[in-house]
Amino acid sequence: MTRPTQPTGPVQPYMRVVLDIQQRIRTGQLAADDKLPSARELSAEFGVATGTIQRAFGQLKADGWIYSHQGLGSYVRGIPGDVAPETVSTLTRLSDLEQRVRALEDELRQLRGKSA
Repeated sequence: MTRPTQPTGPVQPYMRVVLDIQQRIRTGQLAADDKLPSARELSAEFGVATGTIQRAFGQLKADGWIYSHQGLGSYVRGIPGDVAPETVSTLTRLSDLEQRVRALEDELRQLRGKSA
């Protein structure tokens, strides 16, 4: 995965927030499933309007860095492209279950075919 290059010219206020939060995630200051500060708190920290923070959150969500739960806040998803070992384990179990279900469905079709 290529890392975004740091802009050389003026940066939109929302992008300053995006880049800062991405950097916090990359350096481990924020880890997967950590709750982000509220829009109001970040607004005060960056000296921008809460709408600017919301726009930054929208960009971070679209890029896969964070996720939100209505009424609970926004949380770190992680660095896009990184897959946690427990996710791989879960996906492996799901794949195994899917294969078992298909085998059972095939067996059921065969049994129904014999009784017809």
